[in-house]
Amino acid sequence: MDLATIIGVVFAFGMIFMGIMSGGPLSLFINTPSLMIVLGGTFGIIFINYPLRDVLGVAGVIKNVFFVQKHDTNGLIPTFVDFATRARREGILALESAVNELNDPFFKQGLELVIDGLEPQAIRDILETEIEHIAQRHKRGADILNSIGSFAPAMGMAGTLIGLVQMLQSMSDPSSIGPAMAVALLTTFYGSILANMIAMPMAGKLGARSSEEALEKGMIIEGIMSISAGDNPRIVERKLHAYLSPQLRTIAAGLSGE
Repeated sequence: MDLATIIGVVFAFGMIFMGIMSGGPLSLFINTPSLMIVLGGTFGIIFINYPLRDVLGVAGVIKNVFFVQKHDTNGLIPTFVDFATRARREGILALESAVNELNDPFFKQGLELVIDGLEPQAIRDILETEIEHIAQRHKRGADILNSIGSFAPAMGMAGTLIGLVQMLQSMSDPSSIGPAMAVALLTTFYGSILANMIAMPMAGKLGARSSEEALEKGMIIEGIMSISAGDNPRIVERKLHAYLSPQLRTIAAGLSGE
């Protein structure tokens, strides 16, 4: 689980809940017609705006918000240095046994392409195309969440207008003014919560996750190309250090024994 996401959810919704409870019971903020307008309207528009396959697939993307996949960029450097050393001493075919040691499918694919003897440019093209497809999938999920963040407040405003119309038409009956006003106000509240506390923060986290993954895969491509070119292990190490911040470079240097 991603600790930052959990802390954010607990803190943000906890403050809202405390604010509600300090002024009255929680039941005051539960209104079925308002929920139907905001949730039903928002997700109906999402299904209109995007293909069914993309909407259903966003659930698999959202899990990346709560479950962090560790990207050990520091650990990649000693691995590539070891592979480069073995390739220079024993030849590129000596890395065939190393393929089975890898858990990362992208890394494994790149090393297999080198062992198969593909041209360096062909290897780079294949791996960069793979990165582009991954980025497109992540972007599609973030776009859907950003759309929810745009449509939810609009549906909240639509619900507010519905509630106001109902209220104005029933001014002669004081008992019906309260429920109509509740619809008018709570739809705006629900739309704001859905947009600003759920959809848009999730889209932002997905963007950060995508950047982290792109950095790791960029390092893998650079390392793969260095092995393919037969670079000296120290040169490989220096090239990969360029992807790290100064603090991480110090840690990586310790891992590689410098």
